Amino acid sequence: MATTTTAVSLKLIVNKDTNKVLFAEAGKDFVDSLFGLLELPFGSIVGLMVEHDMVPRSGSFVKIYQSVQNLSNTYLQQNQQTKDSLLKPVAASTSKQHNPLLKQLAYDGRTTASNTVCFGFNNNSEGYVKDVVTYMVMDDLEVKPLSTISSVTVLNTFDVKDVARLQEKTVSVDMRKGLELVKASFESTTILTDLFLQKKGA
Repeated sequence: MATTTTAVSLKLIVNKDTNKVLFAEAGKDFVDSLFGLLELPFGSIVGLMVEHDMVPRSGSFVKIYQSVQNLSNTYLQQNQQTKDSLLKPVAASTSKQHNPLLKQLAYDGRTTASNTVCFGFNNNSEGYVKDVVTYMVMDDLEVKPLSTISSVTVLNTFDVKDVARLQEKTVSVDMRKGLELVKASFESTTILTDLFLQKKGA
């Protein structure tokens, strides 16, 4: 089965003075994809990170995954639990039915790293949020509806006096970048800045 990777767009609002993302303007597709991560079996997420050499710099959960991976079958109970059931867990059928992200992840009834599409929905009637507004995604991935009031609040919070010092930057989030986002969420609270902005002097 061929894998079709769908990329979604994200418009970053960047403070040029600090070289940091204030927030991103996102549509339903990105927010649905972001919220959909909460329904993914954690073992599948860790497995994808391991497969793509994206092991988090901090934290030890990946060690549990690797322990199961390296453990001989001799030590496993002879019941329905197998290595695959732990390393490539099946998403709950009820969640999969209502979650278009999990529908894309399903392959022969099991989620696998090699047949995973992390981001992108094609049907606006599916997913988690309505397609009637633009959403504000903060640098730490907090999501809220975008409005004039919320934008002004952010500018005041970050003490932005001159809107001319703001820059718009449109970026694309595909499977690879989606995995990097998940990995960064375990390590940082400035995720969009870390992923999409080059550090000054680099």
